[in-house]
Amino acid sequence: MAAQVCARPAPVPHQPASTTSSQLSINTSQAGSPKPLPHKHIPYCSPGPRPNSHQLDTPPASPPESGQLVETTSLLYPPSGFDKITNEPPIYSISAEKLSQAIDHLATQPLPAAEQVFPWLHGLHPENQLQLAFFTARKKSLRRTPKCLRGLTIVKAGGDLSHSRLKGAIAADEILCPAKPGRDRKSEEGEFLEVDPKDGFSVRNFHIQTCKMATVSDLVVYRDYQTPQEEAERLARRLARAQAAWQRKTDGSAFGGRMFNTFIVSDEYLKIEAVYPDLIALDSDGCMTPSALDFFHAERVEMCSMTAATEISPNVWLGPTPDPSLDLQTSALPSPSPKDAPNFDIMIEASDIAQIPEPKAFKLLDDLLQRKANAELAENAIPQLEFPGSGAILPPTWSQAEVDGLLATCQWMYRQAHTPPSLSTSSPVSKRRDSKLSLSSSSGGSAAANVADDLDEDGDSPMHSSSSCTQQGHRILIHCTDGYTESSLLALAYYIFAEYVPVHTAWIALHRDLGRNFFAYATDVALLRAIQPRLLQASPKHLPEVGSLSMLCPPTPEWVDKMDGSLPSRILDHLYLGNLGHANNLGLLRELGIGRVLSVGEPVGWGCDGDEEGGERGTEEGREEEGKGNGKGGWKRGDWMFVDQTQDNGVDPLMGQFGRCLEFI
Repeated sequence: MAAQVCARPAPVPHQPASTTSSQLSINTSQAGSPKPLPHKHIPYCSPGPRPNSHQLDTPPASPPESGQLVETTSLLYPPSGFDKITNEPPIYSISAEKLSQAIDHLATQPLPAAEQVFPWLHGLHPENQLQLAFFTARKKSLRRTPKCLRGLTIVKAGGDLSHSRLKGAIAADEILCPAKPGRDRKSEEGEFLEVDPKDGFSVRNFHIQTCKMATVSDLVVYRDYQTPQEEAERLARRLARAQAAWQRKTDGSAFGGRMFNTFIVSDEYLKIEAVYPDLIALDSDGCMTPSALDFFHAERVEMCSMTAATEISPNVWLGPTPDPSLDLQTSALPSPSPKDAPNFDIMIEASDIAQIPEPKAFKLLDDLLQRKANAELAENAIPQLEFPGSGAILPPTWSQAEVDGLLATCQWMYRQAHTPPSLSTSSPVSKRRDSKLSLSSSSGGSAAANVADDLDEDGDSPMHSSSSCTQQGHRILIHCTDGYTESSLLALAYYIFAEYVPVHTAWIALHRDLGRNFFAYATDVALLRAIQPRLLQASPKHLPEVGSLSMLCPPTPEWVDKMDGSLPSRILDHLYLGNLGHANNLGLLRELGIGRVLSVGEPVGWGCDGDEEGGERGTEEGREEEGKGNGKGGWKRGDWMFVDQTQDNGVDPLMGQFGRCLEFI
């Protein structure tokens, strides 16, 4: 399970959103196919340890709770109040009004206890001995279909869900087996899909739950105005036969008649859309209705709101790829005013498939910016640059050319951010800076030595001495799809370079002081720590006459060695969600202002003494010891809470733990 950490409330900087305009795209990737990158950041939850082949007993379950069997009731059963359309198989007619009432009734029913429906919903195939042994080592009855479940599944005839879709509606092929080869497409035989996995082990088989719930549901068929009534009736007969076959299969000799039935909506779809708009997810034109909730769209809105573009250094912004279709005002998070959004002059996209920019890319961009300044390009044309995403430059195999290109990009960005758009891209006023550290490349055509036309013969980058250019430079946006992952490497490298701070300061300052939420990889930490002296030595704020090697290689806090690149995710101003590694890194927690830790299923290493096995303290006993120091930098026993006997194994429920967890938070 994850370890959850709490921070004392601190103001988060205002996050203005970004706007988009027409974009002038430049492909700066080198020739050839991009390198395959195995690091793509996808949210992942471990299903827990694989059961030991010699120990297949179910892990210790949560303390049992007394409770009666909760059965879900339905207005559709028994179906005596509905007109029967056919007798064999039995199919009933239902009006839109009755359907709306049935849905409302079902929504008010209490959910069955988790132990009544799981592990059945995880998938228990009779041939999957591994899955069976893990879940049913003690109770063979767990394989049986729960009798307390009764759902309502809406199936659209025709299967086109891109328009005229009722909320929760699915296509028939999501639950029915396809017609057998050689059979007529109009065959009315029906059989539910067998979705339980035959092999492997998983406690997150969410993809099978639609079909499994359909087997314990009354089925309602409807059609849009383009689908003939005959097709809806044929689908209803297939579904009704599938229900009967499934019930005979599961009940065997105990089969005592139908428990679930099939209905056809008698009203036309356009009437449903007009009279019962709350039932509609997509209207007849394919547009989402105001009452519909699309979780994928909502996630995109919340993500873009959380990572809305903010300025991390003068004229350099970090955020998600601008999307004019998103209305951040619908976000549950505080949304910035659209009028505060800047108009960007340059956009740098970080992605997994991009390559290190070549020197000619910077020259081309300089020419485009000059043409735009001379009104030779459209005012809303935005030159684009591509850069590899986080985790793309892998130590210790990274090449000198990759580091040269990273530094060259930072130097070019700094020059553009401090050069007024109305001026020439070359600056006659500059300072020289020696960049010949042991980390620097040998002479001979590095990207860093050829960043632009105005580099001198020693490969030094000119830095502007006029402070008036700072606020008048080109506005640059570093962006990626989510504004959270791929752009982190370049943003951190530029912040180190431009602000003249070491790696550990950049990580904390971006998150804590500038309010940025971002994800980086352990490889990014290793790379930036390795090239930190070179970035700092080339920084425009570095003063060679007073600098020394100690300025370029300051002491590194111990918590950096324990960091994998990621920070705990800030859910609220005072609440973070992290993993066990975050919770055990006390130095990192202290830097972020986090003062309390709630750990579910995984005891923190510092939260209990060596003689405590499992760390069951942290609840009542932990509170009794509050105030007693534990030698962990001022952390007290009352600063942590451990929820024991609740493992991330698909078996142990959390419902009984929520009250005291919320009280602790």
